[in-house]
Amino acid sequence: MKPIQIDGTTGGGQMLRSALTLAIITGKPFRMVKIRGKRKKPGLMRQHLTCVKAACEISGGSADGAEIGSTEIVFRSGKILGSSYQFSIGTAGSTTLLLQTLLPALLYADEPSTIRHEGGTHNPLAPPFEFIQLVYLPALRRMGIEADISLVQAGFAPAGGGVIEASVKPCAKLTPISLHDRGALLSEALIVVIRNLNTNIAERMLDAALEQHHCPKSGIEVAEPGPGRGVTCHFHAEFENGSELTSACGEVGVTADRIGARVGKAMKHFQSSGAAVGRHLADQLLLPIALAGSGSYTTGIPDDHVTTNLSVIEKFLPVKSQIEDMERGLRRISIEPI
Repeated sequence: MKPIQIDGTTGGGQMLRSALTLAIITGKPFRMVKIRGKRKKPGLMRQHLTCVKAACEISGGSADGAEIGSTEIVFRSGKILGSSYQFSIGTAGSTTLLLQTLLPALLYADEPSTIRHEGGTHNPLAPPFEFIQLVYLPALRRMGIEADISLVQAGFAPAGGGVIEASVKPCAKLTPISLHDRGALLSEALIVVIRNLNTNIAERMLDAALEQHHCPKSGIEVAEPGPGRGVTCHFHAEFENGSELTSACGEVGVTADRIGARVGKAMKHFQSSGAAVGRHLADQLLLPIALAGSGSYTTGIPDDHVTTNLSVIEKFLPVKSQIEDMERGLRRISIEPI
């Protein structure tokens, strides 16, 4: 079978991860060139390479060009195998992005799977563990997917050393979903998690978030002893028909007040927008909805990840997508069969 051709110039690692997932599920090989072409350091970084190697392992596949810095790979899948897997990124690279690459593919395995990922669990450039647990997986469960995740040990950037474990049951037929009305607000929680840093940092972060958006339930948690040091702020809101989590990790050169304010402001903006789906989930729902054959949701103005992700999905699956402008600055994203 001739490989599907994909130009990765304008996209980031998400294009590669989606292509790997879809190639495993459909059995269609692909060739991606100019991987992460516009990034400061183009090509495969360690966390991307781990995704490629993990995809090969769960599918009995092969990948030409799978090495650090490579800007071109050809991937071919074999048979998806349900089993017990363990993958180590070796850096603070995101364990959650690796999970999002493998989980949809393992839905089509012959038996249940368990996965253990080692690396970063709280990374400034990826969804934190709590987002997967409280937002992403609940949305997938609405589609009939049975999967769970647990945090064994937090791993903050740049040290990493975190561990997450997940279980996935086969589910070859997903239920389409339409998320247009998030319903009434049921609960809110604002938490700052800190390890090996002065708790004054966490207090300032918490106060700054609360100044932007009040929350009746808030507090500071000290992470279990582990490698490195770090701090992360999470604002979770649960609604009748879904949930959202805004978050940010501590960064060198960025004040705790600024990070906390960013998290509180993002939650305030989401709740005032009327959107059913937050900006990050809007990107991450595209692939499972396409696998279900159809679905739609309302969200804010999508970022570039949505359009590049859709361009990959439409190369593998017989679906078409549409992004429609709605009132109050909302967008309706829909996927339908061709």
